[in-house]
Amino acid sequence: MTTALITHADCLNHVTPEGHPERVARLEHILHALEPLDLKRVTAPMAAEDDILRIHPASYLSDLRKASPVEGWAQIDGDTFMSPGSLDAAFRAAGAVVRGVDMVLGGEVQNAFAAVRPPGHHAETDTAMGFCLFGNAALAAKHALDHHGLSRVAVVDFDVHHGNGTQDLLWDEPRVLVITSQQMPLWPGSGRPDEDGAHGQILNMPLPPGSGRAEMQAAYETQAFPRLRDFKPELIIISAGFDAHQDDPLASLNWATADFAWITAELCKLASELCGGRIVSTLEGGYDLNALAAATRAHVEELMKAPA
Repeated sequence: MTTALITHADCLNHVTPEGHPERVARLEHILHALEPLDLKRVTAPMAAEDDILRIHPASYLSDLRKASPVEGWAQIDGDTFMSPGSLDAAFRAAGAVVRGVDMVLGGEVQNAFAAVRPPGHHAETDTAMGFCLFGNAALAAKHALDHHGLSRVAVVDFDVHHGNGTQDLLWDEPRVLVITSQQMPLWPGSGRPDEDGAHGQILNMPLPPGSGRAEMQAAYETQAFPRLRDFKPELIIISAGFDAHQDDPLASLNWATADFAWITAELCKLASELCGGRIVSTLEGGYDLNALAAATRAHVEELMKAPA
């Protein structure tokens, strides 16, 4: 069994204005860092419209198509932009997670990493925000449930910013356990422990600014990992944001590259114990280019070493 790297050149055509942190160079640095690794390289398909409609209403998709510019940029909210290539990039990003789920559940690979942009975990049901257009992690979970017939899927999000979109999209979905760790206080301001979902299936673990490995490990070991064992997911989806890194300019947690390796290795062990090692990971944030590349490589190397 092996690890799939799923990506597409269209994801480089989502161009943001000069100085924007979610820039083309993020994916370029990641792909360069992963180039030496022995991965099964897969071209991300375009998601079908029916895939997007699993999580977003048709009116939202129509609004994005109307907003898509012929040239220059369309500003969707204070920090979310679309260029002429953005919508295709978003469809590739969504298609990548769908393909990852299909490959992992079909036994083609043990796990998969979708190296895509735009990211997804801030996109709410009918609102693009936080650099995100489609809720990729939520889509992966819903595809596994509705298309493959799974009964229980877990989403684990370790991006430094709370995955408000994933929470919104899966708020009333009892078949999905959503676990997130995030700096608090920090944009977007959500992610309190009392935001626990319509069925008590959401676990938010706020981490204080300036905290590092000790606080992160304590949260996962005492809260997240026991909840995962109790839930017994048949698949784990990871929202892999690398902006909790100590060098990231948009937040103030103090994770080192080794901490991303640790949390990935622990999730791989749990996946081996609970669901045959089945993991699909998708890129979210991370804005210092060197830290992003190093942490992503550490994450993927742990996926490659994961026990079955």
